[in-house]
Amino acid sequence: MDMLQTSAFWIGLVKIIWINIILSGDNAVVIALAARSLQPHQQKMAIFWGSGAAVVMRIALTVVAVELLALPYLQIVGGLLLLWIGMQLLGDEDEGEGEAKEHGSLMAAIRTILIADLVMSLDNVIAVAAAAKGSMTLLVLGLAISIPLVIFGSTLMIKLMERFPVIVVLGAALIGWVGGETIASDAVFVPFLEGRHWLVYAAAAIGAVVVVGLGKFMQSRSGKSAEAG
Repeated sequence: MDMLQTSAFWIGLVKIIWINIILSGDNAVVIALAARSLQPHQQKMAIFWGSGAAVVMRIALTVVAVELLALPYLQIVGGLLLLWIGMQLLGDEDEGEGEAKEHGSLMAAIRTILIADLVMSLDNVIAVAAAAKGSMTLLVLGLAISIPLVIFGSTLMIKLMERFPVIVVLGAALIGWVGGETIASDAVFVPFLEGRHWLVYAAAAIGAVVVVGLGKFMQSRSGKSAEAG
């Protein structure tokens, strides 16, 4: 454990924790959106298991993130998946009651958290890997410490969403923004984007508008179906 006595280790650890604080904001929004319609006790379970599994997945991703980002069309698929998740989270409504339905909703929330975090974390983990400088101990420790930060942020976001419903729309727009940005950042578009970086922001803005627009449309259709039923 000689590494614990070196300043480089502690500086690297602080860097990783700080990077996770900065980069985990959008992940906390996804977790909060996915868990907001669950019962209070299920919200805690979804946040805990979703956050924990997401961090473990980030550790595994760190090993292959650079290679994955170089694969053509991967980020296009991931970005489209994020757009779909954003629309679903905005359009979802609480339907039905009962233990079986609640259990299904809990598993669906955890699955949504994992899929969204998988897509959103591909580029984030590169920054964490750079700070770790090849130290797996530093990487695992830093990410493990970030778990309570993500849990706290998700819990806070749920409370804010309950009090200020507009935050739900803003959260969905954020997912759409990241989705559009992810699509435009795919390896196949790199040559085309030289000198045209504004197109990435344009794609991100379009993604946000698409998610909010179609999500609201799905929400209204769901409301009309419920009234008709």
